[in-house]
Amino acid sequence: MPTISVDKAALFKDLGREYTTEEFDELCFEFGIELDEDTTNTDRPVINGKQEAPQLKIEVPANRYDMLCFEGISLMLQIFTGKINTPNFRLVAPKDGNLHSITVHEETSTVRPFVSGAILRNITFTQDRYESFIALQDKIHQNLARQRTLVSIGTHDLDTIQGPFTYEALPPEQIKFVPLNQTREMNGHELMEFYEKDKNLGKYLHIIRDSPVYPVIYDSKRTVCSLPPIINGDHSKISLNTKNVFIEITALDSTKVEIVNCILVAMFSQYTEEPFTVEPVKIISPHNQRTRETPDLTPKEMQAEVSYINQCCGLSLTAEDICKLLQKMSFKATPSISSPDIVDVHVPRTRADVLHQCDIMEDVAVAYGFNNLVRTFPGKTGTIAAPLPINKLGDIVRVEAAMAGWTEVMPLILCSHAENFEFLNRVDDGTTAVKLANPKTAEYQVVRTTLLPGLLKTIRENKHHSVPIKVFEVADVAFKDLSLERKSRNERHFSAAWYGKTSGFEVVHGLMDRIMLMLRCPFIVQKHGVDGISKNGYWIEEDQDATYLPGHAAKVFLRLANKVTVIGSFGILHPSVLEKFELK
Repeated sequence: MPTISVDKAALFKDLGREYTTEEFDELCFEFGIELDEDTTNTDRPVINGKQEAPQLKIEVPANRYDMLCFEGISLMLQIFTGKINTPNFRLVAPKDGNLHSITVHEETSTVRPFVSGAILRNITFTQDRYESFIALQDKIHQNLARQRTLVSIGTHDLDTIQGPFTYEALPPEQIKFVPLNQTREMNGHELMEFYEKDKNLGKYLHIIRDSPVYPVIYDSKRTVCSLPPIINGDHSKISLNTKNVFIEITALDSTKVEIVNCILVAMFSQYTEEPFTVEPVKIISPHNQRTRETPDLTPKEMQAEVSYINQCCGLSLTAEDICKLLQKMSFKATPSISSPDIVDVHVPRTRADVLHQCDIMEDVAVAYGFNNLVRTFPGKTGTIAAPLPINKLGDIVRVEAAMAGWTEVMPLILCSHAENFEFLNRVDDGTTAVKLANPKTAEYQVVRTTLLPGLLKTIRENKHHSVPIKVFEVADVAFKDLSLERKSRNERHFSAAWYGKTSGFEVVHGLMDRIMLMLRCPFIVQKHGVDGISKNGYWIEEDQDATYLPGHAAKVFLRLANKVTVIGSFGILHPSVLEKFELK
């Protein structure tokens, strides 16, 4: 979890009282965060000839992006302790009604397609606020933005640049500007070479370095504001004297770009002349129908069931009680007029972690106090765990195979294209296997469609052991399925392999019969007949499969509810298959 260092004296001043370390540790526990360290009684570093003030190092949940700075932690704890109410974040247009705009060029779709923006008017920075503003951007870049690959933030002194702005994608040699804190003008290629060995920015260069075009933001005078996600221009850098901050955020993810924008402006809009107000920016992007005003600070409307919350928490709260508890967690909630069992919840845009009513239920439990929850047997709540039927079936098969003397193995789910097809004498029709778009090695190219390659590779690496080697696996394989939203589906398969001085056909056949017997699936003997019979069960028939030696393979058929299905096969592997897996 991210650890945030905050000034102890400043935080306690915001909370309106002094806490002992034990008291504040208890407050953090009640809110669902953790006090990692209080540096009051430790040796603190000396900065500019002055010892650093005592710090509180607080661990926050990884999904609470709104608490990655002093402002977020202070605001949430003030709301939780009842010192203040949830602030009302508002968009306020300029007095002349003319919004600044960012016009998005279609070429950006190939490199970094999404952009968002906002303006903080008449903000007042102190040294601590300024450092917190920069630190929050760094924390977001490390966490939600995945090292700037998904989202990158640029902040500028609006008084040094002039709108309207444009977001373009140009060849690197056409982009020329002075990077932040530098004095020499560089083009895109020169900038990449200059920062290649930089310990801070060098790790981000790969994001766009190989792209034929680089994303860039210009103002109306063609002054470069930033080259996302690498660096801002020196011309528009912010300082302690900055009064109007222009924020631009570029991204590969349309959802995360708005989350980052909302969190950043919400945390620091409290320092504007009119607290918690933000000036919107108009994004003009007709090519992908994303023309809009950002940020959208309208609370997200959700509903939660009173019965569900009570069932999960083991409580008997009314809708009104739940609404009061949710206020402590920065929500605004009211009993629904549609049903007495429903609570209407307005979720602040800063709470990107709230996706389902289970998240609301969790916050109700936090506000109520985990230590105050009645200790009951789990049967009285709705949180009883149970295995999925497919997992239960898989465990039954595992136990029976292990009790029969076979060893379970767990090879990787990825394999090479050749191992999945050519090595098994099978042909890829292009509609079966899920292929990786950018495999790092030739060994991991496709998601396996059969468990057989993994078993044979395991035997190959252990063939120096005494024979026979008897191994099995119960695991998932994947197939393309264009009818589904994800365009693929998983299937749980069972496979076993016997390696010894004889073929072992009868050994594998015996294992299959044992598994089917334990699953209470009877064998239909040939003399009973197969056609025209309604009896449920399984039987085998000779199969011609190129993976197996001709005349030494069988298909396994299953009849259930008069429906016949091929559920598997077994046989002696073809010598060419053994040779390709180095098992001759």
